[in-house]
Amino acid sequence: MRHRHLSTLTLALGFAVLLDVLRVWLPSVITLFGRAAETPAELLGAFALGWFLLALAAPTLVRRVGAAPVGLAAAGVLAVARLALTAQPGGPAQLWLACAGLFAGLVWLAAVAASVPRPVAGLALGLAGNAVGHALLGTEDLVWRGGVLAWSLSALLVLAFLAASAAVRRERAAAPVRGDAARTAAPAADAADGHAGRRVPTPGRRAWLLCGPALLLAGQVALAPALWSAAAGTGSPDFPGLVRPGNGALPGALAVLLFLAAALFRAPARVARVLWPLALLAGSVLFVIGLLVPAYLLTAAGLGGCLALTDTTDDGPAVADGRGAAEPRAAATDERGADGGRAGARRGRAAVLGMLVFAVATVAYYAAYDLGYPNGWAPVATAVLVALVAATAPLRPGPTPSGAASAGPALPATVRVAALAGLTALAGLAAALHVPPAQARATTTPAAVRVAAYNIRMGFGLDGRLDVDAVARELRGADVVLLSEVDRGWWLNGGHDTLALVAGRLGMPYVFAPAADPVWGDAVLSRFPMRSGQTRRLTAHGAPTGAQALGVTLDLGGRELAVVATHLQPPPGRDPVEQAGEVAAFAGRYANGRPLVLGGDLNTEPDDPAFAEFTRSGLVDALAAARPLRTSPADDPRTQIDHVFVSPGLTATEVRAPRTEASDHLPVTLTVTLP
Repeated sequence: MRHRHLSTLTLALGFAVLLDVLRVWLPSVITLFGRAAETPAELLGAFALGWFLLALAAPTLVRRVGAAPVGLAAAGVLAVARLALTAQPGGPAQLWLACAGLFAGLVWLAAVAASVPRPVAGLALGLAGNAVGHALLGTEDLVWRGGVLAWSLSALLVLAFLAASAAVRRERAAAPVRGDAARTAAPAADAADGHAGRRVPTPGRRAWLLCGPALLLAGQVALAPALWSAAAGTGSPDFPGLVRPGNGALPGALAVLLFLAAALFRAPARVARVLWPLALLAGSVLFVIGLLVPAYLLTAAGLGGCLALTDTTDDGPAVADGRGAAEPRAAATDERGADGGRAGARRGRAAVLGMLVFAVATVAYYAAYDLGYPNGWAPVATAVLVALVAATAPLRPGPTPSGAASAGPALPATVRVAALAGLTALAGLAAALHVPPAQARATTTPAAVRVAAYNIRMGFGLDGRLDVDAVARELRGADVVLLSEVDRGWWLNGGHDTLALVAGRLGMPYVFAPAADPVWGDAVLSRFPMRSGQTRRLTAHGAPTGAQALGVTLDLGGRELAVVATHLQPPPGRDPVEQAGEVAAFAGRYANGRPLVLGGDLNTEPDDPAFAEFTRSGLVDALAAARPLRTSPADDPRTQIDHVFVSPGLTATEVRAPRTEASDHLPVTLTVTLP
């Protein structure tokens, strides 16, 4: 017996599986193919976009072979790739497995689009479901975890997707009469359309065109659990402008609620086509200027509403049916059964083009950090595209084409309410599962403090794997940790809150300061209470990536210690001497006579002018006794670019740079004895 909503379930499961693969593919392109900016940005972009351009041939393949066999085969490859990535292969194997999974996913989308004119419910549930799962896992996906739990849940997801795909295939095979009739009628419809000199609109093409842009805006802004977490605790009185540990899951649950409510329940059409596009545009602009909480809430509501506006099988006005009556254009389409035809190929092409928009906007946004151009236009332009497509959609849904066997009616209200309530509740549950470490109370004054400075490359090791455990192992035992290249939701890295993951493993509260953008920068973790803080944005001086200096005051049980964390960004081919001078001056003012520890990835060697800026300001090289202390690259250290300085009177001992490939840098650890 045919289940009315099986195609919606299949699309939701498949889109969730594809998102899992994308969360591996995106950082693999950067860390493995790009090799941490060693590969030119233009070549990296060409490699990334090439897979999406290659997928433009998929609609033609679907039309010639049939949507059902192509879709089932692509689903199988996608599922196998997703499951194989759970083995955490790392290195080239990880990159090419992810590429195979991505390409199979794009072909699968083209095949599904050929026979599903109304994909909005499935797309919305897939996006929201994957985001909620990401939140429940603390933003560390199953593919990076391994172990029995990861394998069991991954296998369950993949098997459910394959079972649903096979069931849809059996349903189509069980309805040959309907499909044959549609195929017989198709040439006549094509001829009539050609005789009229008009192109028949394709049902569902608008919705499929938005699948890629919606994926970008959801993953980068609206349904990004790491962004929910990073937005919490911003601008508290004693840490103005800084982000402290906070509970971001509850506002995140509200984002899920707004998105699903807008996507699954239609607002009055004439109001919706103004309200939702405006909300989406406002959210994207607020994201660019750094107002994260209103940004993701408005984007969630606007994105869901814009998807709902395209939830129609009628892409154009009514046309005469030859008897003087008007009927929706969808009824006159050239559908050729469940296996597609011209309309199916057009929908498939729209789906792949939408994913190409996703790829172009993603690459354009993040390439700016290597090439140095403004990138705020990328999410805003994507939001403008979604708003225009939605605002010009027909006001009312048309009938489902008779040949679209698996189009399915809209989900019943009870199913929509259950999905909305269940996913919202699960998003809220993440708040209880992932509580940030609390500040310790000041006790006796320690005689010495163990300090570590580490550029963690967003948690990705040289093998391209996200390995938070490996990072935490290198930092365990430290009292104060200064981190560089901290990621709190970069979609290009898979959307993880690496800082919260590391802090949770260490049981240390943290303070974060944005540098390149609101979710990428530097952090200080401490076992001692953090009483106050200040951040200063550094002048770029021609460098493409932004930088800052973060000062935090620690309470050592009656004494205070000033700590400054930074990551200097040199202009192309130059030493970051100007930024070094800015940081040294900021640190002196911030310490104001208190003992001071300053460190991070300074991108300068001991004999360079930038290094001399710190010693000229009166600071002492805490690593001097252990030099040469090479820290980069991690697999063959040749340069000394990670440093720690202290104020006169502090003594540094037990200096080490332990060998590890948990990042492309080595950590620097030392014990600082207080006077």
